[in-house]
Amino acid sequence: METMREPGSPVDPKDASTVMLVRDGADGVEVFLLRRVTGMAFAGGMTVFPGGGVDPSDGDADVRWAGPPPSWWAHRFGVDESRAQAAVCAAVRETFEECGVLLAGPTADTVVADTSGYAQARRRLESRELSFAEFLEQENLVLRSDLLRPWANWITPVQEGRRYDTRFFVAVLPQGQQADGDTSEAAEVAWRTPAAAVDDWRGKRSILLPPTWTQLTELGRYDGVDAILAAEPEISPILPDLTFVDGTPRVSFPGEAGYYGTGAHPWSTAQ
Repeated sequence: METMREPGSPVDPKDASTVMLVRDGADGVEVFLLRRVTGMAFAGGMTVFPGGGVDPSDGDADVRWAGPPPSWWAHRFGVDESRAQAAVCAAVRETFEECGVLLAGPTADTVVADTSGYAQARRRLESRELSFAEFLEQENLVLRSDLLRPWANWITPVQEGRRYDTRFFVAVLPQGQQADGDTSEAAEVAWRTPAAAVDDWRGKRSILLPPTWTQLTELGRYDGVDAILAAEPEISPILPDLTFVDGTPRVSFPGEAGYYGTGAHPWSTAQ
């Protein structure tokens, strides 16, 4: 968690996108998770989904686009079309940067089967030497917004010094592609069932912030990726409230009873 701010004007949240990458596994739905490098400015050492802040170039991106248009995404997330397009572009870009999964293809109805040939471009994207629109144009690729589903919207508490207005998406791992941890931001990565991921947290083997815990809990209600893709969750912005109880931070949010009901502090250091 960030340090609680002194009283005053809150920091404006920066738009961000997060993608819950899922697949069907032997024990049910599995989700791709990464543990962020300790010491990072935001959520260092915590287990999260791939994602990050919206880059200014995401909103200006003139890309070949397949699937629901920005106007559809704008309606689902309750924002204007420019912000909606930027959120979708950021979701696809960040997923590629952080785990090598690319939700794009040569045509509107195909998807890249092997992304290893784009390794150099991936590094240039992460270092911001290359914009996502430039990458897609150079490789003659179409962004597949139809491979994403809108899922949730969480905003960092106003008391935090670093804030994000994050749109959560869900996507199925494309056939033939492999998710990896070849990014400077990940200490380790793994595919886990939602139940196993929550068990790791209960056992203090990982740290989950409320938005991550909530999405894992929700994903655990589905028996397969088809059911997840067919879901149409109501998306209302969730703005938790951060307070301190006997010197311990506590976040108030819908469903918090399950988060705090284990008896252990949810942000205890992972073992």
